[in-house]
Amino acid sequence: MTVSPSSPSSPSQPPSLLAVFAHPDDESLVAGGVLAQHAAAGARTAVVTATWAPDSHRAAELADALRILGAGKPRMPGYADARVPESAPGRARFCDAPLDEAVARLVRHLREVRPDVVVTHDAYGGLSGHPDHVHTHRVTLLAVQAAGLEHRYPDAGEPWQPGALYLATHPHSGVAELGGLMTRVGKSALSVPDEWVSATVDVRPWLEQKWSAILAHRSEVARERPLPGILSRLSAEARRRILATEYYTRLEVAPTRRGLERLTA
Repeated sequence: MTVSPSSPSSPSQPPSLLAVFAHPDDESLVAGGVLAQHAAAGARTAVVTATWAPDSHRAAELADALRILGAGKPRMPGYADARVPESAPGRARFCDAPLDEAVARLVRHLREVRPDVVVTHDAYGGLSGHPDHVHTHRVTLLAVQAAGLEHRYPDAGEPWQPGALYLATHPHSGVAELGGLMTRVGKSALSVPDEWVSATVDVRPWLEQKWSAILAHRSEVARERPLPGILSRLSAEARRRILATEYYTRLEVAPTRRGLERLTA
């Protein structure tokens, strides 16, 4: 199942995709399968990563992961991680940066890539609820709307309106095993009602690529509490069960009806 926009570029062309995530490794963990799927089908794919400096060790790891996934070169505004200020020396933490500035930077990427589909964190900030994940969700929603408006950020390029926005998420029914692993190391495991999931994507054909991309984030694999490290200590079968399915909630971002005379649900 391919994540699709309202109006792809052409009937035979798979939708182009821009993923917007908070940290290096988020792209591989929650959307690595979909990124590899779209790239294999010939779609343009790209990733914006909000935190860590472009000259940091994690940026180098991100470059390796994106090469494996076929998602181009890193696009990094260079803000600091909320919990690791040394991740971008001299720069504001992403969650402290002026909102309009952060939105403008992302609008520029949206107008450069011109994706049919945008993928980002859900309103919880994914399972962990990390503050950078939550803020990335907020900034992405604002930027996707603003990117199509000609009078918003006119210096950021020609307007472009993506056809759909998908939020990477986990349903209550699909989080039990992974949630248990996370709570064991003191992390939360936030999930949404099953009916909120719009797309359930079987990424088993791209699972080897996805796992290789996760392993490219070597510094996180070497640590005990981050998810790459947790996954690396599991059996191959347990990892397959956890990583083989990706879940998304779709939000409509473009006007879909005209002529209404009152608000309807």
